[in-house]
Amino acid sequence: MAEQPCPGPLASLAPLNPQTHPRDKWSKKMDFLLSVIGFAVDLGNVWRFPYICYQNGGGAFLIPYTLMAVFGGVPLFYMELALGQFHRTGAIPIWKRICPIFKGIGFAICIIGLYVSFYYNTIIAWALYYFYSSFSGTLPWASCDNPWNTPDCTNYFGRSNITWTNFSRSPAEEFYTRKVLEIHKSRGLYDIGGIHWQLLLCLFLIFAIVYFSLWKGVKTSGKVVWVTATLPYVVLLILLIRGATLPGAWRGVVFYLRPDWGKLLSTAVWVDAAAQIFFSLGPGFGVLLALASYNHFHNNCYRDALITSAVNCLTSFLSGFVIFTVLGYMAEMRDVEVEDVARDKGPSLLFITYPEAIANMVGSTFFAIIFFLMVITLGLDSTFGGLEAVITAVMDEYPQLLAGRRELFVLGLITVSFLGSLSTLTYGGAYVVKLLEEFGAGCSILAVVLLETIAVSWFYGIQRFSHDVKAMLGFTPGLFWKLCWVAVSPALLAFIVISSLLDQPSLTLFDYQYPEWSTSVGHLIGASSFICIPFYMVYKLVWTPGSLKQRLAVCIRPEKTTRAPRAEVVGLAPIL
Repeated sequence: MAEQPCPGPLASLAPLNPQTHPRDKWSKKMDFLLSVIGFAVDLGNVWRFPYICYQNGGGAFLIPYTLMAVFGGVPLFYMELALGQFHRTGAIPIWKRICPIFKGIGFAICIIGLYVSFYYNTIIAWALYYFYSSFSGTLPWASCDNPWNTPDCTNYFGRSNITWTNFSRSPAEEFYTRKVLEIHKSRGLYDIGGIHWQLLLCLFLIFAIVYFSLWKGVKTSGKVVWVTATLPYVVLLILLIRGATLPGAWRGVVFYLRPDWGKLLSTAVWVDAAAQIFFSLGPGFGVLLALASYNHFHNNCYRDALITSAVNCLTSFLSGFVIFTVLGYMAEMRDVEVEDVARDKGPSLLFITYPEAIANMVGSTFFAIIFFLMVITLGLDSTFGGLEAVITAVMDEYPQLLAGRRELFVLGLITVSFLGSLSTLTYGGAYVVKLLEEFGAGCSILAVVLLETIAVSWFYGIQRFSHDVKAMLGFTPGLFWKLCWVAVSPALLAFIVISSLLDQPSLTLFDYQYPEWSTSVGHLIGASSFICIPFYMVYKLVWTPGSLKQRLAVCIRPEKTTRAPRAEVVGLAPIL
């Protein structure tokens, strides 16, 4: 039985019988596939993978990346889909059916999901601001003749005898820093300044879209992803074709793929490959559990895992061509090496480097509109997934209180996320975004995935889990998958977590060096989610009756066995 909520202000609401509200299901198989692809394929595929690839040996990096995907990312992706589909519940209550003492993992996942929503939607709001600004005859970041520009603004496109120095700033960079962010009005984290009202309006619109996409459950979000998950591929194809026709594009492609085999001897390259694939596929965020929990019991989640993982990895690879053809073009225009224009990573790649190139193309307004529309849609469906994980986890944990009240609960969650995002809308908001991005879902999510894998493979038992998979699909996972779940994937995760903790470079953004106290705050943010796991373990052991040995036995034994509805289990073959 689900734990009863503690008496409080909400206890006055009459609990509804959850049995009168059967669990939603996806209307179509494609709704589920597009939702998973939409979550996995996010902004990081566009801004993180190309940068990490060329930094770590170009074409040679594809070797560790592929190995880490095969032995680490895809097995855990498959595991989460199978767990969610079999147990049909969210990230918090599922642990009663697996290993109750690890239930704190579910709470940690929800807190991490909130932290991500605090900054990720702000990045989408920046894209919306750019999208609105693109509807003009001349793009506002195309010249240095604007009120926000400084004497350092240097526009080298279409001009000769232009000297580019370390103090030079492109029109696109000044538009981003001085017009969109207005970061010059902040002196750092200790003085982040007031709220930028235009960004506040953009964020409100983003959250309004998110609310009306999620409020009715998978019936609505499953339809929205038909646009948000497919449109980016249309735009990527258009931008790839355009980029390939630009002068100097070949220089960017050669720089992107030129193999540096010596890099493979560096441990850091393998750590980057593993971190990239785990963050890209997204196991551990509770999203795959939540989305798969709305599947039919006999859905072929094995095939889904292979298809969606392959699509995600190929999208990352394709994005590299889209980005580096344009970087080659910029290097040609500046008459510098590609390496000199490929230094930007993260949001700067999307909001400075690429817009700068677009501003100097024929048909710049059209390409700017579709590019930022792509950025918005890439971000939105990842937000849908992240918040759906929190919604499903909490509503499944407290069905008596929240069943039939999804609209109100989603409104409350969106409101909390909006209020939590306000600090990222200030003049120094970009500093806050960087801090949350670095620590909100860094080592903590990797540690959560590590413990999740251990709990399922070692405590719940690989044989029991394999039996569950056979009940759904009609066949048992092969030896390869079992070895990955039991040993290889946990070892890779432990390797990444330890390496990340030992090597923590100081944070910088633009010319700002983060103070030491901000790093301590970041560690507290990361620990605040992970601490739920040991806290719940202690709580569970203290409140379970019996001797210590008896308590441990009870706490690691599943509290109940899941049985799918009879109509779906008896006499039906797996859906292929």
